[in-house]
Amino acid sequence: SLPIAWGLPTPGQTAVARQSPRAKTVLLVWLWGAPSHLDTFDPKPDAPVEYRGPFSTIATRTPGVRFTDLLPTLASRSDQFTLLRSHVSTQSGHPDGGTVALTGFHEKPGPVQPNFGSIVAKHRGSQRDLPPFIAVGRGIIRDSSRIVEGWGGGTLGKGYDPFLVNCSEDGNVNLPALKLLGDMTPDRISDRQSLQDRIDAARRTLDNTRIEDWSQQYQRAYGMLTNPKARNAFDLTQEPATIRDAYGHTTFGQSALMARRLVEAEVPYIQLNWSETVEAITPNFDFGWDTHIWNFELLMDRHCPILDRTLPVLLDELRDRGLLDTTLVVVMSEFGRTPKINQRAARDHWPQCYFSLWTGAGIEPGRVIGESDRLGEYPLTTPFTPLMVGTTIAELAGINAQARTEMNVLDGGHVIPELM
Repeated sequence: SLPIAWGLPTPGQTAVARQSPRAKTVLLVWLWGAPSHLDTFDPKPDAPVEYRGPFSTIATRTPGVRFTDLLPTLASRSDQFTLLRSHVSTQSGHPDGGTVALTGFHEKPGPVQPNFGSIVAKHRGSQRDLPPFIAVGRGIIRDSSRIVEGWGGGTLGKGYDPFLVNCSEDGNVNLPALKLLGDMTPDRISDRQSLQDRIDAARRTLDNTRIEDWSQQYQRAYGMLTNPKARNAFDLTQEPATIRDAYGHTTFGQSALMARRLVEAEVPYIQLNWSETVEAITPNFDFGWDTHIWNFELLMDRHCPILDRTLPVLLDELRDRGLLDTTLVVVMSEFGRTPKINQRAARDHWPQCYFSLWTGAGIEPGRVIGESDRLGEYPLTTPFTPLMVGTTIAELAGINAQARTEMNVLDGGHVIPELM
């Protein structure tokens, strides 16, 4: 069989400088579309009505800290993670903001910098059974006009793009790299000759201009499907019905279960993308948490109940299976939403202040780091930039300043000291 090509160093290449990582795996839970911080983890119950919104607040396990009443399960587990409330960004559009959030740098000027996951993938060059960077969701993240340029390898090259995995609400798994192989899926491969016949047939249909792209897809797909360990990692049918039910039969719920299996398989970097299409509003298109209209209705009826069901189960399973000590979990988005409610009784984009959650890899839980002002508009304390997020992830993953310099990534970045 062909070697598995994950864009990894070949024999003779110089390895980057390494240090022992606190995080053997990084799991980024990407709340694409940007949830409102005021309506979730940073409510302002004493603000004027045009800011605070309709939701009540509830106490958490962290003394003096309150969430909105949409997140009771997460509130009861606030002692298991650390909440940051003073993030800032420089971009107010989803593609630009997404690139900054996932790379630490603007799209322009100059070439697009690599996703944090691509940096970890390059550093962990010895991983062979599975791709070192896997994104679970609805494919390449994008809004209605264009993709988030920082979704993949950037200056490190396409070999460090994430391997894409899609999960339906029923737990059916689709690997887009297998599209050239017709209806083949991980659970249907049992005969190598049948696979080879399909591959040969697919190749004959391609023109020469696509051979290079096809070759990379072929090697990845072939390696995935003929490697039992890799194939089993993507088989959600191996999970008991009680576990699948606990995560929830939503796209995000089953994707989170897939992410847990990938953590168990020791994939170095996993990006779990929020993917929940609201058919009545955006048929066949996923705007995520981009709630310019019906913000309060969507958060109350759909988004927060899904998050409050799935995320606690994911964190509980990682802890109960002994994985959280060596797994860094980061929950974040590209920016927040306007503290002042708009004329459509919803909230718009707001890069001046937003939140994130961090747990695992030795991070002290049960804390709140950073503070926003009384209206939730701006940080009162040191603002945390996307570059600081990426640098902190890199340090916890064992990629020190020397290694970052050798890879020419995260230039000028500083860690968030309270998380180290």
